Amino acid sequence: MTTHILHRGNAPLLISLPHDGSHIPPDIAERMTPHARRSIDTDWHVGRLYEPLAARLGASLIRPLASRYVVDLNRPADGHALYPGRKETGLVSTIGFDGKPLYLEGAEPDEKEVQRRVHDFWNPYHEALAQEITRLREEHGRVVLWEGHSIRSRVPMLFDGQLPDFNVGTVEGASCTPSLQRCLQDILEGQSDYRFVINGRFKGGFITRHFGRPNEGIQAVQLELAQLNYMDEDSLAYNEAKAIPTQALILELLRACLQQDGTDALPGSS
Repeated sequence: MTTHILHRGNAPLLISLPHDGSHIPPDIAERMTPHARRSIDTDWHVGRLYEPLAARLGASLIRPLASRYVVDLNRPADGHALYPGRKETGLVSTIGFDGKPLYLEGAEPDEKEVQRRVHDFWNPYHEALAQEITRLREEHGRVVLWEGHSIRSRVPMLFDGQLPDFNVGTVEGASCTPSLQRCLQDILEGQSDYRFVINGRFKGGFITRHFGRPNEGIQAVQLELAQLNYMDEDSLAYNEAKAIPTQALILELLRACLQQDGTDALPGSS
């Protein structure tokens, strides 16, 4: 069973899009509500945003086929909360971002099914991630993992008001070098078209936290992009006119990742 697609590049950059998939297998979909079957909380069109950028930079890109409703690839396999004390969706969530149930009454997955989904979908993606990171690090001595995400600009269950346009997460600076974070911040401060925040509501999910080990030559950055910057949040239609300038800024951030050698994270460096 094919669970993900990996395009291998030759640059020390891997773009991961863990919420790009929207497919829900029929045996799962038949037990879900009609609203949930639309996989409404997908990071819509992030593949369309990032694929031309990856090709331009020679970066690797990995994306799943299945929806985050099947299993959330950016949550720990043990179901541990990412943001303790805050309401959030889980590894195999039973609610959507609107707080409404995803499953028909009495049809929620049990623990055995959760573990099957981890085995069938979560493990293959993470194994492929680890292998590609290892390959690129061995070839270049360093690698940056870029986590590409997007979300509706207003999700009351998760945050108040409207989300900034660009939400960069580095786990409070733990998943990348200080120089890379400064460089990304300088780029965002140097423009006036988009609002941004560093380590705001979204500090980096499980993938960023797990793989980001700058002292080992592996840096990780998560970008949570407000969807209104490249699509219509109501119709879910891609908006080319909005996407072009958004892509241009993302490209600048990705280029900065390639220009960072990560030496300020090495033991004993200053």
